[in-house]
Amino acid sequence: MQLFLVSYYMPPASTHLASTSTSSVSSEAQPQAGMGAIPHEKGTTFRVWAPHADAVAVVGPFNDWNPKFHPLTHEADGYWAADFPDLPVGTEYKFWLRNGKNELTRNDPYAREVTHSAGSSIVPDISFDWEDDHFEMPAWNTLVIYELHVGTFNRHSPDEPGTFYDVIEKLPYLQGLGINAVEIMPATEFPGSLSWGYNPAHPFAIETAYGGPQAFKELVKQAHRYGIAVILDVVYNHFGPGDLDLWQFDGWAENDGGGIYFYNDWRAETPWGHNRPDYGNPAVRNYIRDNALMWLEDYHVDGLRCDSISHIRNVNGSNDPTADLPEGWSLMKWVNEEIQARTPWKITIAEDLQGNEYITRPTDQDGEGFATQWDAAFVNIIREALVTPSDTDRSMAAVANIIGTTYNGDAFQRVIYTESHDEVANGKSRVPEEIMPGAAASWYPKKRATLGAAIVFTAPGIPMIFQGQPTLADGYFSDDQPLDWSRHEQMAGLVQLYRDLIRLRRNADGHTRGLTGQHTEVFHVNDEDKILAFARWADEAGGPNDTTIILANFADQTREAYTIGLPAPGRWTVRFNSDWQGYDHEFGNFESFGTDAEEGEYDGKPWHGTFGLAPYSVLIISQEA
Repeated sequence: MQLFLVSYYMPPASTHLASTSTSSVSSEAQPQAGMGAIPHEKGTTFRVWAPHADAVAVVGPFNDWNPKFHPLTHEADGYWAADFPDLPVGTEYKFWLRNGKNELTRNDPYAREVTHSAGSSIVPDISFDWEDDHFEMPAWNTLVIYELHVGTFNRHSPDEPGTFYDVIEKLPYLQGLGINAVEIMPATEFPGSLSWGYNPAHPFAIETAYGGPQAFKELVKQAHRYGIAVILDVVYNHFGPGDLDLWQFDGWAENDGGGIYFYNDWRAETPWGHNRPDYGNPAVRNYIRDNALMWLEDYHVDGLRCDSISHIRNVNGSNDPTADLPEGWSLMKWVNEEIQARTPWKITIAEDLQGNEYITRPTDQDGEGFATQWDAAFVNIIREALVTPSDTDRSMAAVANIIGTTYNGDAFQRVIYTESHDEVANGKSRVPEEIMPGAAASWYPKKRATLGAAIVFTAPGIPMIFQGQPTLADGYFSDDQPLDWSRHEQMAGLVQLYRDLIRLRRNADGHTRGLTGQHTEVFHVNDEDKILAFARWADEAGGPNDTTIILANFADQTREAYTIGLPAPGRWTVRFNSDWQGYDHEFGNFESFGTDAEEGEYDGKPWHGTFGLAPYSVLIISQEA
């Protein structure tokens, strides 16, 4: 049995002692390092930051909520702590605070477990048998991410959200699909039992409706056994707004603001309320840093996706320098530096969406140090090319430009997708639904949606899909609508299409290593016929089983013999044809054969070849050894 508890921050040594009463409980042990409730063999240490409190105590059912019996001692700089042998794991508690004449009862800001979002904190059971969990994170250039929402992904009950154990049930499916990373939408405690998760009430506590901390650890352990990394979505751009005990935590506030954990001026304003954390306060900075490291170290999580980084570095979430928050920038830079120093193989993903390459630039080059970032330009341009009704209105120049885009010259510093939780809700729908509302399972949506999938899995970047995409999920995402798993059988051919694309993207058969490489060239752009071709390769010189050509038709026209340039002589084999009827009975099954390269310049290449190309279809082609 392994015990894991990260104790990151230890306040300064005590400079004076102050308490309003004497505990009736003898406490001989010295307080342990760390914040919140820290259980150990002889009891539990409690520590809390409350700089404006005159007295602090631990209360709960164990002392009839009476603050006289378990007072904390003032250490220094607003920190209070004490160790109690009679408060073991599982104890329900809160902090009682007195500020002048005001008496407050608050949940522990560092609570790892709560009874529910409006309930009480619980001294956590930090023990967990990780057994032989020594998971190795897949190389980032081979990652294929599946974003999921725990409450709807595999929900069984009409009255209860899905749980971490329900996700575990589907790990064999995800492994069979070829997924090697799941990105879990925020799973920290939020008000109620239904939510996207972007309204964290207790940032350190795992959502009780999902199964709590032990269930989450079990999901991570089991995912690792299936070769799947776990990336957790975290929210540091705001806290709350509901069931938020952090608000005016110790009774102090200015301008009717949030108190010690928040800005109390114009910098507090966010799209989600006046609840932006105070990134300049050392204790708040430690709070966010401790949170990030806890997931990665105590919970064995393999990466973090940080929500709306633009609203951490800038009040308006923009690139307007007049609204910048330099302390927000330096905070996330510091967090990334800490992660890279302690667990450099773990990935940090930014959602900034402003096309700012400094987000993924190394910290020693004035960057914020994220490993990669969601690319809003990619999804916007590719989705527009897919959902635009008329072929003549599709811009191949725009598609070509975004395929060839990188941040800081690194092909994998962006995450690319056509669907995410943001892109399929809030007035938007799934790609097939946007193409043909009410008829998402018809030919046009299927053809164009799979065209988009093929671009996602072949363009430079880390590919990501949203839950239900392989089964052509229609409508829009809602936290009260479970994923329809009956579609898995109905759309078995399309599931196979995704499986084949992922297999090629990860070079499982050894013929398409270029899709894991840094090099990309869009060398053929035909805006009149709406066709483009681009090449990917890994080694500097490319070559057989490395250089991979992607030929894409964005028009409802069949091309019996379409010529493109080729970089080398020899046999070029079609590894994937999205029009294969095995993927869908409505597809045309247009045969697209490989070819022997012919000498003669074309598209600036010394050789060329001719391929058959079906409507709204993609070919993936590589050279035989």
